[in-house]
Amino acid sequence: MNFHDLFDFLHQLQKNNNKEWMDANRKWYKSLREEFIIWLDKLDYEVAQMDDDYYPTPGKKGINRINNNLMFHPNKPVYKDHFGAGLDKAPDSADFYIHIGLSECLLAGGFWRPHPKVLRSIREGIDYNGEELQAILDKPSFKKMFGELYEDEKLTNAPKGFTNDHPHIDLLKNKTFAVVHELNRNEVLHPDFDNKIKKVYKEMLPFRRYLNEAATL
Repeated sequence: MNFHDLFDFLHQLQKNNNKEWMDANRKWYKSLREEFIIWLDKLDYEVAQMDDDYYPTPGKKGINRINNNLMFHPNKPVYKDHFGAGLDKAPDSADFYIHIGLSECLLAGGFWRPHPKVLRSIREGIDYNGEELQAILDKPSFKKMFGELYEDEKLTNAPKGFTNDHPHIDLLKNKTFAVVHELNRNEVLHPDFDNKIKKVYKEMLPFRRYLNEAATL
């Protein structure tokens, strides 16, 4: 994947964020999109070798649209400033997300504000065995890779059915259960970038497995 070309395209797009420019450069966009999909297909295959429970996700299924949804976000630009994709995208599961953009590059995984049924199941999993999740989060290599859980809105009080003196109340108050590993552009452009992704995926795997098991309770 020629990420130099991808960043160049995104720079030009953000300076000319309108349909007229995109229409004039659609051939460039389609070429990059196809190259990104081929790269995702290769990564999808390689990551699947690391995880017996991996859910195959072809690049065409994993890649996100570059158009912003202006119906729900009318004040956003017409086009995004990044290419994004999710891998290991089993229904109602904690996927693995790749984000390559101008303002940020990152690898992430987990659940972003899951619907109430899944959120309830995760909380019940924490109630049953929160020690396991806390041990994953406290593992030195995990903390070095991801830091803390992704910072999002949290409940101010215990969720319904739990008490404020619960031993894992801080975890239970979360609405989002995800972690993020930030990347700089040099890492994306480095020839070893694919191996970097696989290293992050491997470190994140116990966290995502815990969430997936909890979500199916």
